[in-house]
Amino acid sequence: MKKLIYLVAIALVIVSCKQEVPKDYLTFSGTITNQNSDSLIIAQRNIIKTIKVDANGVFSDTLKVEPGNYIFFDGKERASIFLKNGYDLKISLDAKQFDETLKYEGVGSEANNYLAKKRTLQEKLIDYEALMNMSKTDFDNKMASNSKEFKTLLMSVKNLDSIFIDSQEKDLEGLNKQFTSMFDEKQKLIALTGQVSPEFSDYENNAGGNTSLDDLKGKYVYIDMWATWCGPCKAEIPHLKKVEKAYHGKNIEFVSISIDRKNAYDAWKKMIVDEELGGIQLWAKEDNAFADDYLVTGIPRFILVSPEGKIVNADAPRPSSEKLTELFNALNI
Repeated sequence: MKKLIYLVAIALVIVSCKQEVPKDYLTFSGTITNQNSDSLIIAQRNIIKTIKVDANGVFSDTLKVEPGNYIFFDGKERASIFLKNGYDLKISLDAKQFDETLKYEGVGSEANNYLAKKRTLQEKLIDYEALMNMSKTDFDNKMASNSKEFKTLLMSVKNLDSIFIDSQEKDLEGLNKQFTSMFDEKQKLIALTGQVSPEFSDYENNAGGNTSLDDLKGKYVYIDMWATWCGPCKAEIPHLKKVEKAYHGKNIEFVSISIDRKNAYDAWKKMIVDEELGGIQLWAKEDNAFADDYLVTGIPRFILVSPEGKIVNADAPRPSSEKLTELFNALNI
């Protein structure tokens, strides 16, 4: 009898030990309604794994990861996801209402449902244009208010991994620093208003010869700083065409300055033809002085210069923004 009890005790210990061994991989499965693709991509800096999705939107796979933040991409939409070995995540999603319907179940669901709610909260709280046009006091107050709401959301979620909490706090700190830097840069650009515009000279004109900013005095000049490799720049092209057409023959010139490298020169020439680009198309010849003077750290950047050669707006509204038409109307262009 004692021997039997001893053997049972050993068996229980063995079973207990087996149960305590954590999985060295995670399981990711779910169902996607109205799917955008036949696969999901899990990525960080590079693609980690491509997961097949069947015709009914069902998928299931395993992968090994370092704990941290990743992106999953369904061919059209993307979302942040926190992954850690040992997780058993199940998602349900209607791709036509991606943010509104994304839900997680299973081990690791708490962190990822938080990320889905965080994304919705970001869309509600963060209006980039409104933020950038606030006074310094209002900006600081708004950032403090936003931080409080994000922290409240984070603290309201139970059973979060300490690594995850730490990463989210760092993300929030980084986001605040990023917006503060952008706001400070915007204030510097606003301070340029009314000053004599920096010059560019002898930029190659696709129509022939060279063109300088001084050649365009007497009219307003709406400048588009762009490059052939820039997706957001190319997204503005249809809108820019519409604006050019609406203001054709009026007291304004539309100038697009390519800051492409020399090795993209042929691509620049080709895109002008393929996209039927209008206005004055210039190539900066790798001269960064004009862009540097305007503190251009990202493109597209739009600039409006007066007929007298003074800065009207060093960070003018994009062609896709209704505020551009409002600005032109206010100036009686």
